[in-house]
Amino acid sequence: MQNKIVLITGATGGIGKQTALALAKMGAQVVITGRSKLSGEAAVAEIKQQSGNPKIDLLIGDLSAQINVRSLAEQFKVKFDRLDVLINNAGLTSSKKELTADGIESNFAVNVVAPFLLTHLLMDSLKASSSARVINLMGGDVPAKLDMDNLQSEHSFDGLNTYSQTKLAMMAVMYEFSQREKGVTINVCYPGQASTNMTRSVTPDMFPRAMRFIFPLYKFMTRADGDKSAAKASRSSVYLASSAEVEGVSGKYFDVNSKMAAWPAAVLNTVTRERLWSTVEQLSRLK
Repeated sequence: MQNKIVLITGATGGIGKQTALALAKMGAQVVITGRSKLSGEAAVAEIKQQSGNPKIDLLIGDLSAQINVRSLAEQFKVKFDRLDVLINNAGLTSSKKELTADGIESNFAVNVVAPFLLTHLLMDSLKASSSARVINLMGGDVPAKLDMDNLQSEHSFDGLNTYSQTKLAMMAVMYEFSQREKGVTINVCYPGQASTNMTRSVTPDMFPRAMRFIFPLYKFMTRADGDKSAAKASRSSVYLASSAEVEGVSGKYFDVNSKMAAWPAAVLNTVTRERLWSTVEQLSRLK
């Protein structure tokens, strides 16, 4: 990863920070994004200290607002002439339905629209690289079907189920992206369960009612562990960012063991993907 420029969203903590640390140790120039300058600067200092790599930069922006996504892209372009690896790591799960400044349901805005828009805005920078990669992280189990009539919880909001729907939508739109864009490789990976600020913020009411009895077990599994599980969960994204084995590989889904796995059936539905692409494109105001 020497001389490679890597941008990782939502990397001031959790899996994103551990991914940044691993790639920094490999010699990459790493740019992380976060919502807070205070936590962002602390993360940069920690990554520099632990990796021995001084080439760590920070960009600030809340990805729920499109003005910030566009600002991040512009800030990056001012500082760097190319982008070798984009890791769309930032994610959101919320306990209630909320709308962003753009009028989009917050889970859908952060988990689907933001990575779609940022990847589009940085496509020229990616194509300036001789071998650019885009990596997208999904989270947890996804439903068998994508509810196209409830993408933004227009009819119902259901905590973790809503989050899972948005992650399935992200997978579908990124698969479609990989079919349309041939100059850059675009893949999705599953990091596995980890203790992060996001997983530790989950509350019982975010579980389906019939599954709330397992919440104590969930809390035990996601208890603070000194970033050990986050470091383990970062392996898939680190592999896709750095391995020569996946050079030129695009449009694939990789499991927790960094092995190619089958896409969910909903992702392979061409009609669903094209309809979803059109919806997200409009929400992103790219046209």
